[in-house]
Amino acid sequence: MEVVLKIILVIASLGLIAAVLLQPGKSAGLSGAISGGAEHLFGKQKARGLELFLSRLTMALAVVFFVLSLVVAYFVKAA
Repeated sequence: MEVVLKIILVIASLGLIAAVLLQPGKSAGLSGAISGGAEHLFGKQKARGLELFLSRLTMALAVVFFVLSLVVAYFVKAA
């Protein structure tokens, strides 16, 4: 059981890394660095299509990774 959970944890972590790296940058250049925080703060986000899918996939994989990490840690400590 522990080995299967560790394998799933590795797959989830690789998927999380890939999902984060596939996301496009939110702003480019110096002007984006200055105004990017204000746009994010006031909710000027129009994520659609692939960008929205990657954002949701990242959140889901992060939750799966966190939960699996806790479960694997519990099984390792119990053994």
